[in-house]
Amino acid sequence: MTEHSADSLPVGVKGPDRADTPAAGGAVVSRNIAFVARGGGITFAGKMFLTGVRVVTAVVLARLLQAEQFGMYSLALSAANIAVAVAIMGLDAALVRYVAVLANHKEEDALWGALQLGIGVATLSSLLTGTLLFALAYPAAEMLFGEPQLAPLLQLVSVIVPMLTLSEVLAGAMRGFKRMDYATLAQFIIQPVIRLAMIAILALGGFSAAEAIITFGLADLAASFILLYFLHKQFGLRRPLRGARRDARAIMAFSVPVWLSDMMVKFHSNFQTLILGTLNTIAGVGVFTVASQVTMISGQFSSSINVSAKPIIAELHDRGDLPEMGRLYQTANKWGVTAQLPVFLLMLLFPQQILSIFGQSFTDGAVALIILSVSALILVGTGMGGIIIDMTGHTRLKLFNSIARLAIFLSFDVLLIPRWGVTGAATAALIGEASVNLLRLGQVYYLFRLLPYNRDFLKPVSAALAGLLAALVVGRWLPPGGSLVNAAIGAAVLLAVYGGLVLRLGFSAEERAMIQTARRKASSKLKSKH
Repeated sequence: MTEHSADSLPVGVKGPDRADTPAAGGAVVSRNIAFVARGGGITFAGKMFLTGVRVVTAVVLARLLQAEQFGMYSLALSAANIAVAVAIMGLDAALVRYVAVLANHKEEDALWGALQLGIGVATLSSLLTGTLLFALAYPAAEMLFGEPQLAPLLQLVSVIVPMLTLSEVLAGAMRGFKRMDYATLAQFIIQPVIRLAMIAILALGGFSAAEAIITFGLADLAASFILLYFLHKQFGLRRPLRGARRDARAIMAFSVPVWLSDMMVKFHSNFQTLILGTLNTIAGVGVFTVASQVTMISGQFSSSINVSAKPIIAELHDRGDLPEMGRLYQTANKWGVTAQLPVFLLMLLFPQQILSIFGQSFTDGAVALIILSVSALILVGTGMGGIIIDMTGHTRLKLFNSIARLAIFLSFDVLLIPRWGVTGAATAALIGEASVNLLRLGQVYYLFRLLPYNRDFLKPVSAALAGLLAALVVGRWLPPGGSLVNAAIGAAVLLAVYGGLVLRLGFSAEERAMIQTARRKASSKLKSKH
C-alpha cells in the first residue's frame, strides 16, 4: 500500500488534520509555513542547478556554433519564448490557484474540468501560435532581421512552441497540487540534463544551430511526458471527459489579466533594451544586461519562496484564514530579506570587482549595479504582495499595477536614458520597482490589513548593519586599490559577521521547531538506511 504525506494526498483521499503540529520543546510548527520552507528550498536548489547547467550548455554551444550560428540560435529561441508567452494566456498561473483551491475542497469533477480547460486551451492556443510563427518565418527573417538564413530556424522553433507551452501548464498544475518537487525535477533538472547530454552526443559528428534547437525541443518534450506521468500519479487522468465540471468563465477571467500583465513585463524588458541601444550605445546594452543578470540571480531565493507560497496563499484565502496568511507573509518576507541583505551589501561595497569578473569593459556599470541592487532589495523587502494579489483572485488589480508599472518605466526610460545612459536605465528601473511594490504593499494592507513586517524583521537588518560596519573597518586597513583580493577579504568579513549575528540573535520559536523537526526526520532516514 502506498503511503502519502499530508501535502500529497490524491483528491478524494482524506488525510490527517491540517492544523499546526507540535514539535520538540512544545513549539508549534505551522504546516503551511513548513511547506513553503521545504518547497522553496527544493525550488531554489533546482534553479541553482539549472543555472549551472545552462552556463555549461551556453559555453559548449558557443564553442560548437561560433558567433553567427549561436546568434541565430538565440534569436530563434527568443522568438519561441515570445510565442509561448502569447500562447499560454496566463493558464499556468490559473492552474496553480484553481487546482490548489479545488483540491482542498476535494471537488474532483471541477478539478478535472479545470485541468481540461488549462491544458486544452493552452495546447490549442500554442498550436495556432506556432502555425502563425511558421507562416511568418520568412517575412520576419528578411524584414526584421535582414537574415534569410534565420527563417528555417524560426520554422523549426515553431514546432516546439506547443511542447514548451504544455510543460509550463503542466508544471503550474503540479504546483497547484503543491508538488514543487515534481515540477522542479522535470523542469530544472531532467530537462537541462537531457539537453546537455544530447548536445554532447550529437557534437561528436558535427553540430548546427538546427540540431541545437532540436535537442532543446526533445528535452522539453521529455519533461512534458514526465510531468504528465506525475500528474497522472497525483490525479488519475483515465476518467471520462464528460464527467468534468468546467467553469471556463471564472478561469479565463482570472488568467487573461495575468496574461496581459506578464506580456507587459516582457514587453518592457525588451523595449528598455531597444531604447538603450537606440538612445545610448550598443556597449551600454551589454553593460546593463550583465548588471541586470547579476541582480536577477541575487533574487532567486526569494522568488523560489514565492513560487512555493502560491498554492498555500490560494488555499488560505479560500478558507478565510487571514491570520495564518499574515504569518506566512511575515515569515517569508523575513527569510527573503535575510538571504538578500548580504548579497545587496556585496554589490554595494564591491560593484567594480564583481563586474570585472565579466571583463574590464563592464566596470563602467558599477553605479548601475548599485542602483539595481537597491531596486532588488526593495522588491524583496516589500514582501510577496504581488503573489497575494494574484492568488486571492484580484487579477484586475494586478493588471492595473502592470499598466502603472509600464507607464512609469517607459516614461523614465525615455527621460533618463538619453541623459545618463546605463545609469539612467537603472534609475528608471529603481523608480518603477519602488513605486509599484510600495503600491502593492498598500493594496494588500487595504484589502486584508496585513503587513510583511514584525519585530523579527529587525534581526537580519541589525546583522547587516554590523556586517557593513565590520567590512568598512577592515577595508581601511587593507592596501589601497580595488583589487579582487581586497574584495574577497572584505566579503569574507562581512559574511562572517552577518552570518554569526543572524545565528546569535536567534531564530523564532517556530523556526527552531522546524529545524528540530528537519533534523529529526533526517536522523530517522539515516537510521532506516543502516
